[in-house]
Amino acid sequence: MGSEAGAKKTINLNDHYAIKRILDETVSEVILAQGYAENMTLSNIKMGIGVLTCAFALIAQFYPKKFPENKPILIACIILYLVFNSLLQVIIYAKEKNHILFTYPLQGSFSSTGLAISSKLPRHSDLYTLQIASSDPQSIAAHSSVELTKSVTKWFTKDGAFAEGIFWDDVQKLLDEFESEPRKTK
Repeated sequence: MGSEAGAKKTINLNDHYAIKRILDETVSEVILAQGYAENMTLSNIKMGIGVLTCAFALIAQFYPKKFPENKPILIACIILYLVFNSLLQVIIYAKEKNHILFTYPLQGSFSSTGLAISSKLPRHSDLYTLQIASSDPQSIAAHSSVELTKSVTKWFTKDGAFAEGIFWDDVQKLLDEFESEPRKTK
């Protein structure tokens, strides 16, 4: 089941982000334990764009000439910084959305698409929503997405102890439901 046998995880139930983080991390553990490999392509692209963005800022800051002489370099670096930072925001907004994990297809499976796992825990709400979908919904191998919405009170005691086994089972059932779903029809 969980990765840390016998170790109880306890959190502050007033910390919305801690609740979501522990649930999201456990979802990733469950999915990866089932043989799926994490697809880091989007993360690597975001990191590459971030490094380029920082490089433009560093060039603008440390270019060896003083101000009036370096004006064209400063203008170019500022424009490139804005362009790449905007591109990063577009990727986060359009592609990443609420996704916490992208995977490759299972090793040895006939599917050509992995999983796209997303979650939501609205502020001031106890309803956690977990969705499993195909990472390429346009693929002929794509399954219909499945969703689970439950109160976090089902997985935490009143003193903040995480009932990891119960949550692990719920995620496993949702994954089983996704894998048994028929493929989408075009």
